[in-house]
Amino acid sequence: MIKSAKFIFNSFGENTYVIWDETAEAIIIDAGCSTPAEQQKLAGFIGEHNLKPVMAVCTHAHPDHVAGVAWVQEHYQIPLALHSADLAVIEQMASYGAMFGFNMTGLKADIDLAEQKSISFGQTTAEVIHTPGHSPGGICLYFDQSGVVVAGDTLFAGSIGRSDLPGGDYDQLMDSIVNKLLPLGGGVRVLCGHGGETTIAQEAGSNPFITEVINGGFNKPYEE
Repeated sequence: MIKSAKFIFNSFGENTYVIWDETAEAIIIDAGCSTPAEQQKLAGFIGEHNLKPVMAVCTHAHPDHVAGVAWVQEHYQIPLALHSADLAVIEQMASYGAMFGFNMTGLKADIDLAEQKSISFGQTTAEVIHTPGHSPGGICLYFDQSGVVVAGDTLFAGSIGRSDLPGGDYDQLMDSIVNKLLPLGGGVRVLCGHGGETTIAQEAGSNPFITEVINGGFNKPYEE
C-alpha cells in the first residue's frame, strides 16, 4: 500500500505529491516548488521520513506543475517521466512561465510516458492513463492496489481542468474523464492537481460537467 503527502506550492496553489511504499522508495509528482523555501520544505519532509526519490513524474507540462522539476532532478539525481506530447506545451508556455519566475527551459522526458503502460518504484506499480484534454500529453497515475488515482488537472472536486490553454480540447477532456477515469470505480480516491481530494463516486454523482455529459447534455465552459 502506498502513502502520500501533499504540498501546496507556488502562486497557483499547485499540489505536489510525494508517494512512497514500505521500501521507502518514492516518486515526486508535479514538482511545483518554485522558491528555495518551498524546495527546502519538500526536501525536509523527504529527509525526515528517510525516503529515497527515484523518479520525478509530471501529469502535464504547464508551468505551475513543472516549476521545481529541474531542481528536483538535480538535487536527487533522478529522471523525469513525462508524456512526449507535452514537449510542445513546454515550448509554447516557456515565456508565460518566465513571467512568474518559472524556468521551463531544457526540460525533456528521460522516460516518455507515451511509451509506458505503467511505472514502478519499490514494490509498487502505477498504471499510466493518457488523459488528453487539459493538455495533449496529460496523464493520470492509477494505483490499483491502493484505490488511488493522481489526476493532475484533468479532474477536480466539483470541476474539471481548463481546456482553453494551448493544446487543450474540451471534447477530449470529457472523453478522458467519462471513459477512462469513471470506470476505475466509485471508491477510488482522486488526488487533484489543485484543491482538495475527492472520489470517483462523488464526481460521477454531482460534478456538473460530468453529469451533463452522462445525461446527454452539453456543458462547455469555454468557447473555441
